[in-house]
Amino acid sequence: MMKKIFAFASATVLGLGLAACDSPAEEAAEEQAEAIEEQADDMEDAGMITDEEADAMEAQADDIEDAAEGDTDALTEEVEEAVN
Repeated sequence: MMKKIFAFASATVLGLGLAACDSPAEEAAEEQAEAIEEQADDMEDAGMITDEEADAMEAQADDIEDAAEGDTDALTEEVEEAVN
């Protein structure tokens, strides 16, 4: 049990450490995604697009962020699965 707790804590620290070290490309992608999300909200508020269209734009923004993060999330998931 103690090994699992230690492994999980280590994985958490590793994940947080990796998350804190965003590359310039990842930072740019996050900014682009935030801009798309803001644009979707503004367009929806103005009645220019439907809620479903805004959701689609926000999903696109999420895809941009996910692509920029690369294997970081996959690595974290693999470590968590190994612990559990």
